Amino acid sequence: MDIKREPPKKTKKYIAGGVALVGVLVISSFISRLKPAAPPVERATLWIDTVKRGEMVRSVSAPGTLVPEHIRIIVATTSGRVETLPVRPGETVTPISTILTLSNPDLDLQTLQYQQQLMQSYAALAQLKTSLQQGLMTQEGAVAQLVTQYQKAERDATVVDSLNKKKLSSPNEVAAAHDLVSELKRRLDLERQRYTDLQASQKQQLDLQQDQINGLKQILQEQRNRVASMRVTAGESGQLLTLGNPQLELGQWVNSGIELARVAQPGRLKAVLRVPETQAKDVVPGQRATIDLHNNGIIEGHVMRTDPSSQAGTVTVEVALDGALPNGARSDLSVDGTIEIDRLKDVLYVGRPAYGQAESTVGLFRVEKGSGYASRTNVKLGRASVNTIEVVNGLAVGDSVIISDMSTWDNTSRVRLK
Repeated sequence: MDIKREPPKKTKKYIAGGVALVGVLVISSFISRLKPAAPPVERATLWIDTVKRGEMVRSVSAPGTLVPEHIRIIVATTSGRVETLPVRPGETVTPISTILTLSNPDLDLQTLQYQQQLMQSYAALAQLKTSLQQGLMTQEGAVAQLVTQYQKAERDATVVDSLNKKKLSSPNEVAAAHDLVSELKRRLDLERQRYTDLQASQKQQLDLQQDQINGLKQILQEQRNRVASMRVTAGESGQLLTLGNPQLELGQWVNSGIELARVAQPGRLKAVLRVPETQAKDVVPGQRATIDLHNNGIIEGHVMRTDPSSQAGTVTVEVALDGALPNGARSDLSVDGTIEIDRLKDVLYVGRPAYGQAESTVGLFRVEKGSGYASRTNVKLGRASVNTIEVVNGLAVGDSVIISDMSTWDNTSRVRLK
């Protein structure tokens, strides 16, 4: 007969499964708490700087060129055709040096026409003088004739008055004699007034004709000056920079007002820098500057003018050169300028990060001492210079931070330095 057996107990299996489950949970929790593996970065490719405390010099840097301090622009006074070009750009000229000569036959013809008009005015003046003189002489004769008639009438009236006293003339004869004297006296006064008026009129007419002659003289002189300006001179000593823009050629026709040449005084150069408009707000005249002439060394200077307007995102700043120019320095030479804005006393500062802007908060990788790792730290930046920037908070003196471009690791909080 079969005997019913008790089923085997599963307690040991349950215990083993529980232990295994707890182990899995513990291991998962441990793994979840582990930091992700830090990506490796070659230390040799990084730019690492140390935070310092002390004086920080704020400055801005900008490219530019050397240009003459004084440039004389010569323009065409009249239109003409280029006949000669005796000098070329780069040569030294004097105030009387002929730069080029022009020709214009129409200008010569106009000069002859003005000369002819002036001669005609002289002839008209001579004719007017003769005519007016004849008129005055005729009027003077009329006055003399009336004087004679008046004096005779007065003598006749005296005789009639004498006869009237002796009862030898009638009252009618006496009245007629005195009426004739009054008439002749009135006519004589009128003719004398006419003579005076003719003299005044003569002076006015002669003055007007003379003014016309003087005006034609000035026009002719100006015309002769225009003809003389066809021989273009430098006007001052210096170096001829350009001959036209573009270069003038023989036989070329130029219109009045066109730039013919530029003359600069040699040795007097200034630096014209193109400062970004975001950095130009603190640049003012008088600030100290240094100009890097590249292979010709560095020369000291100071800001003498800033352009009030901005063009293409830059502001033009003119820097006067205080030191002597080295050999080889010439106009249009490319330079780099650094302008000192101010000096900040007793501040924390570090090398300017590739991606950090002034007055902003950025994440910088601070090097962990002795661990070979660098972790991201939020740093508040302050005022900036060309190569340095102020640290407001987030770092301490002696901290080493990576200031090269770390945008590749934007999503990483920690890197390993190899």
